Amino acid sequence: MELEIVQAKLKSHTTKILGSEKFSKYAVMLPLIQKEDGVHVLFEVRSLNLRRQPGEICFPGGRMDALDIDEKSAAIRETSEELGISVEKITGVYPLDFMVSPFGMMVYPYVGIISSLETIQPNPAEVGEIFTVPITFFIEKEPEIYHIEFKVEPEKNFPFDLIVGGENYNWRTRGMEEYFYMFEDKVIWGLTARILAHFIELIR
Repeated sequence: MELEIVQAKLKSHTTKILGSEKFSKYAVMLPLIQKEDGVHVLFEVRSLNLRRQPGEICFPGGRMDALDIDEKSAAIRETSEELGISVEKITGVYPLDFMVSPFGMMVYPYVGIISSLETIQPNPAEVGEIFTVPITFFIEKEPEIYHIEFKVEPEKNFPFDLIVGGENYNWRTRGMEEYFYMFEDKVIWGLTARILAHFIELIR
């Protein structure tokens, strides 16, 4: 192969996260709503009939599909479908930092304003209930943070004879922080709590 061909291919390449084409892409919305006592954050409790994470607390959102123009439109669509409101009721939508999950997901969070709590009619197939928490609660209260360490377990036929150190190779392991907020009888944790903590860091 000629050097000119190599350079031409490099010049036309658009950089991305290596391997990201294999990741599932999700978009979520952190909904804000104005109430009499100030701004609240709205949460969903996932339906107990769902296969994945039934009964857990989350933000509206889901996997992007081929009809979504971009991540923002996916977040708005999912919020509209899950809360049973028109897209016109979702305004002031701004992006937060996107996240690369160790579980093969890229998550694109947004913040948006829901114009009226009274118009919300949650989709019972996905949402068991909704509730709100004053934003001041999260501003005044730091999350509890716990650490998880991942173990390295190569498959049985892994070629240890090809690497220096063999079966005693000193693998680099990584950890992950899990965030928890407790509000009354509700436990907000995991990815939802991490997105929430990032949002509070930005506005505090």
